[in-house]
Amino acid sequence: MNENEENAALNAKLAELVQEHRDLDAAIGALIASGSHDQIQLTRLKKRKLQLKDEIARIEDDLLPDIIA
Repeated sequence: MNENEENAALNAKLAELVQEHRDLDAAIGALIASGSHDQIQLTRLKKRKLQLKDEIARIEDDLLPDIIA
């Protein structure tokens, strides 16, 4: 796999993760707005959202070229 193909694959994965992150944000907001006090579900959603955020940051770092100052 050449560098362009790797970048394309990373960009596709990044878009997928960003969408899942947005969906989780909406789900968390809906759960809170519904007045549901399912703390376990809310905690699981927030934990997954943080995992996605970390993975998104890792991919973004991989996609940015190293700049030597």
